[in-house]
Amino acid sequence: MKKFLLVAFTLLGVCAFAQESSQKSKVVCGPYVQNVTTTGFTVMWISDVDAMAWVEVAPEDGQSFYYADRPKFYDLTGAGIKPVNKIHRVTVSGLEPGTRYRYRIMMKAVDKYYHFLDIKYGREYGANVYSAEPPVVKTLETSYKEVNFSVVNDIHEKDSLLRRLFSDPVATRRNDFIFFNGDMTSSVTSVDKIVKYELTPACELFASELPFYRSRGNHEFRGRDAIHFTEYFAFPEHGPYYTFKYGNFFFLVMDSGEDKPDNDIEYQEAYCTDPYLRAEAEWLKGVVASEDWKNAERRIVFSHIPPQTKDAWHGNWNMSSIFLPVLNDAGVDLMICGHRHKYAFEKVGISDATFPVLVNSTCERADIKVTPKSITIDIFDPSGKNVHSVKL
Repeated sequence: MKKFLLVAFTLLGVCAFAQESSQKSKVVCGPYVQNVTTTGFTVMWISDVDAMAWVEVAPEDGQSFYYADRPKFYDLTGAGIKPVNKIHRVTVSGLEPGTRYRYRIMMKAVDKYYHFLDIKYGREYGANVYSAEPPVVKTLETSYKEVNFSVVNDIHEKDSLLRRLFSDPVATRRNDFIFFNGDMTSSVTSVDKIVKYELTPACELFASELPFYRSRGNHEFRGRDAIHFTEYFAFPEHGPYYTFKYGNFFFLVMDSGEDKPDNDIEYQEAYCTDPYLRAEAEWLKGVVASEDWKNAERRIVFSHIPPQTKDAWHGNWNMSSIFLPVLNDAGVDLMICGHRHKYAFEKVGISDATFPVLVNSTCERADIKVTPKSITIDIFDPSGKNVHSVKL
């Protein structure tokens, strides 16, 4: 009887271990593409359980993805240790400019993480590229005659509105990138809001192949999980303020901070945005002094909060007093903003800026075409009607 019980308990243990080890990770959001360059791109996605992840890449050369063992790129955010988490960020590098590449995301669930060299893995997950076409990303060209992009802002968790604004897939795919210019959420009380109202619709609409960039709005400073905002995007440099280029077209993304002073009673001593913005202004001085900026054919600035003097709040004052002294003499061609929830195009002289400022509304999409000779702006409402047009 004792021998029987011993065998039974042993079998139960084996079965339990087998069941435990069969855990398989699933993708709950993604993949979405960030930071496409001439030689690479970053892929992000979110899994339901902790996993170790990588990306496999193949050129779009007509051969099956399964023709050969494809190069593997791992998440390097662990500084040489493969991260085990639910948010995955893998940068693919060493590619050729202006070339289309297929990719698939891969991961292996982690059942138990005892210590550094004692990890129990579950089953592998691999995106199916046999019955479904893998997503394709094109690396940037070394030069561009024109750049096209769309901008939305102040969606405030209305994912149905976001879907309507990008409901035409043909028009969306004409873009080189998409830009989310702040306040896509009303507050980050939970990071699930970022996933549900922003990332999920973006992935279903375009983001698995078309890169999108992000500025932080004042509402993304708010909420218990606001400090985790930067974990869900692959910001190129310091976080929510950074630069990127398409050929010789230069794009500058500002973090304009909150709209009220740090010591306002609503904030409960949670913020130190003023010193943060002053540090950003010091960084900005280096940007406009760089050869890339000076030699650019066009210089476009994104900022959620616009400059403003009349009826201004603290956020507008910050833009006018901290950043405009640097930008006003730097040859900016256009600043693109949101925040006010109402369309406006401010020519030079209307605001403190020495350059034109576009303020996009909360329920419209700005389609912008930039060439060395002109900038064309077309504003569309959710029905697809062109409601405003400007040519510089």
